Amino acid sequence: MNLKKYLVRALHRLQKGPGYTYKELLVWYCDNTNTHGPKRIIKEGPKKKLIWFFLTLLFASLVFWQWGILINTYLSYNVTSSLSIGFKTMKFPAVTVCNANPFKYSEVKHLLKELDRLIEAALERILQPTPGNSSDNVSPPLDLELWNQIPLVLIDEHDKDNPVILDIFETNQTAGGNETAMGSGTKKKYKLAVKLCSQQGSDNCTYRNFTSAAQAVTEWYILQSTSILSKVPLHERIRMGYQAEDMILACLYGAEPCNYKNFTQIYHPDHGNCYIFNWGMDEEALNSSNPGAEFGLKLILDISQQDYIPYLSSAAGARLMLHQQKSFPFLKDQGIYAMAGTETSIGVLVDELERMGYPYSDCTMNGSDVPVRNLYSQYNTSYSIQACLRSCFQNHMVEICGCGHYLFPLPEGVNYCNNEDNPGWAYCYSSLRSSIKQRQICIDSCKETCNDTQYKMTISMADWPSEASEDWIFHILSYERDMSTNVTLDRNGIIKLNIYFQEYNYRTISESAATTIVWLLSSLGGQFGFWMGGSVLCLIEFGEIIIDSLWITIIHAIGWCKGLKQRRARFPDAPPTVSELVEAHTNLGFQPEAAVPRAGALPPEPGTPPPNYDSLRVQPLGALGADSDTE
Repeated sequence: MNLKKYLVRALHRLQKGPGYTYKELLVWYCDNTNTHGPKRIIKEGPKKKLIWFFLTLLFASLVFWQWGILINTYLSYNVTSSLSIGFKTMKFPAVTVCNANPFKYSEVKHLLKELDRLIEAALERILQPTPGNSSDNVSPPLDLELWNQIPLVLIDEHDKDNPVILDIFETNQTAGGNETAMGSGTKKKYKLAVKLCSQQGSDNCTYRNFTSAAQAVTEWYILQSTSILSKVPLHERIRMGYQAEDMILACLYGAEPCNYKNFTQIYHPDHGNCYIFNWGMDEEALNSSNPGAEFGLKLILDISQQDYIPYLSSAAGARLMLHQQKSFPFLKDQGIYAMAGTETSIGVLVDELERMGYPYSDCTMNGSDVPVRNLYSQYNTSYSIQACLRSCFQNHMVEICGCGHYLFPLPEGVNYCNNEDNPGWAYCYSSLRSSIKQRQICIDSCKETCNDTQYKMTISMADWPSEASEDWIFHILSYERDMSTNVTLDRNGIIKLNIYFQEYNYRTISESAATTIVWLLSSLGGQFGFWMGGSVLCLIEFGEIIIDSLWITIIHAIGWCKGLKQRRARFPDAPPTVSELVEAHTNLGFQPEAAVPRAGALPPEPGTPPPNYDSLRVQPLGALGADSDTE
């Protein structure tokens, strides 16, 4: 009873309408609301009332439709990009320089000796396949074990439906009778391919076709040399590469002299020993005092082109890259070449990118929320999308192939792939590299960095040194390097680099939210005011009528429960109603004659009064209701 009184008092406090029925509450709302339309529904005649009811329903539907579009637009979290230009003293970028050739041929020749003999013999077979013309009749016999692991084959596509595969080193066949396999008479007939099998001697093989024999030979040599060099310890590979004191002949930063000791050495699988200037690992990054070539970095490099590996590096020059401090240089993706015998000037402009994080974009601040284990963290470098993609590929390589690829860092407890321990690694690697599903998994797993700095380069070149000055320049550089009066340098091995800021203006490309909560509220209010002439107060009124309706429902539910309880208290031993008897007859199969006691039935207990069938009467519902109301 106390609860009912409390609820009634609360309803009186909240409800502004004159009644407790839903109809009275609705009429009161339409008469007092500030929203246009509902008032006309209750005050106009029957025809206008129908028209205004239809218009109010139509415009209310339009409002909700527009609200849905606006909310969906806000939840899409679109962004807009803005470009701003600033001027400040900037940090000079980290500069990584490498030789295009990873190792000195004189240092690795003993490891690649058999491989070089195989490729030379294969080229002779391809270009001069007629028996008796090749030179292997007088040379020592070839060790074909290395060849059979990853062979080069010729594919005869004269009949495209049934191509014929020809092994170059099979003695019972030639690649074209008295013609060269790649000669002009059969240029469109044969293609060179690399045969990759899951196991040596297995029929589960694939062929990597190439349009040019030069491409096929280079790819085959890279695969074979990768297997050989992967078994060489890291310190030996570093020793076989180009050393800083031999490669960096002169250095000048602004007006301050520098030398190879100002560079940090790292080992890069593609390019061997690389050297980074201003990496910022051990010392503070250098600032550029002024824009212009005289305030930048000047280098003279010796690439020693005469000591290149002939079948591994077909390009000659220096590979360099500009990047942020404490970031790993991915020269294969973002590096540029500097040609020997030239002076290359590189003017730098800076672009700073600022992306918005979640939920506007799926970028990361430091890679801590990326599900891929970053294998480049062993270099203590910052996160990048390139590091994530390569780490993801290497992790899949280890998981599927059972070993890691030579070009990427290794997880702990894993070895690099080679032909002896992993005969089918090249087949597995090729399948994994061409797998679209694998690439998509890595793309979905890796994230872009939210903040990034990009260096836009303007490159110009000129011959250096000139013919008039090359004599004295080469004499001086040779003397400074070898302390010899003999000229040991030439135009084919010398590169001069000038790296500088073109200007101190930098561009900042930043993202901002295209839709904000302020925009959403103003748009929702604008649509509501345009179609319904309403405001926030109208929404509060609508919320009020909902609360009043809930209170009325609660009061009615409490009254109904109270009345039911009172009826049960008034008639505790009330006989069953007609409906209950009918239900019992139906469920139990009750028959009228079954009311007479059957033979063999148990007699009633002593002292039990006989049943009074006169009391089986139906109480009128109105009477019960009247009693309940009276009480």
